[in-house]
Amino acid sequence: MIEVNHDCTCEGNPLVPQVVKIIKITEETPDVKTFRIQTLDGKKPFDPLPGQLAMISVIGVGEGMFSITAKGEDWIESSIKRVGELTDALHEISEGQEIGIRGPYGNHFPYEELKGQNILFIGGGIGLAPVRSLIRYCLEHREDYGHIDILYGSRSRDDLVFKEDCLENWPKEPDTSVYITVDRGSDDWDGHVGFVPSYVEETGFAPDRKVVLCGPPVMINFTSQSLVKMGFQKEDVITTLEMRMKCGIGKCGRCNLGGKFICLDGPVFNLSELDELPDEK
Repeated sequence: MIEVNHDCTCEGNPLVPQVVKIIKITEETPDVKTFRIQTLDGKKPFDPLPGQLAMISVIGVGEGMFSITAKGEDWIESSIKRVGELTDALHEISEGQEIGIRGPYGNHFPYEELKGQNILFIGGGIGLAPVRSLIRYCLEHREDYGHIDILYGSRSRDDLVFKEDCLENWPKEPDTSVYITVDRGSDDWDGHVGFVPSYVEETGFAPDRKVVLCGPPVMINFTSQSLVKMGFQKEDVITTLEMRMKCGIGKCGRCNLGGKFICLDGPVFNLSELDELPDEK
C-alpha cells in the first residue's frame, strides 16, 4: 500500500485533495459500487448541494470526477461504475482504506426553483446516481414539492442500481410513483421491458411538471425528443453534462463549450441552454 503523508495540508491549493477514508462499500450491481466517505476524524468532507460532484483520487493511479449520490450528517456517498483504470482501482479497495477527495464542484439542481412543482425524474443506468441526490432531498422535504414521478431504466434487472430505493423505499413515499423498465427481460423480472424514451411516451406524462433527466448521452438525446413531442417545454427539462468535467475549477479548459465552462457554469443545464451551446455537446 502507498504511504500517505498526513502532515501535508497543502492549504490554499485547490488542486490538492484531502485524505479521507472509505467507511462502507455497497455492491449495487456487478460493476457499480457505492462508497461511503468520511474524513479521518469522522466528519463529512464537505457539504454538497444536490447535483454537485467530487474529484476522487487513488494515489499512484489518478483522479476523476464523480457524482455525489447521497449525504448524511457525517458522510457523503458516491456510486461508481467500473469502466477503466481509476475505477478498477476504486473497486479493488476495501472498507477502511484511504483515498483523496476534493470538491464540491459545479452548480447544482435548482431545488429552490422546483418547490411547489410536480417533478418527473428520469434516469438511465448509472445516470440515476446524480438524480438520486435530488430525489433524496425532495423526499426529505416532502411538503415543499408536488407529485413526484420517478422513471428509471437499465439494461437488465441485475443492472438496476439502488434496488432498495427503487423497488421498496421510494414507492412507499407519499404522492410518489415509481416506474421501472429494463432493456432485456428475464425469468426473475415481471416488470416492464423496453427502452426509456419509449416508456416515457407510453406512460403519457402530462407536461404540467418539471423534468430532471440524466443518463447515457444517447438516452438523453432520444428521451429529450420524446418529451418535446409530448409537449414539454425545453426550459422545463433539466439535464447534466458532468462527463465533460475535468479539473473542476475552470483552469484546464477541457470542459469549455462556446462561452461556457461546464465545471463553472454547469454541469446542470436545461435543454434551452444546451441549444445555445456548440454542436459538439
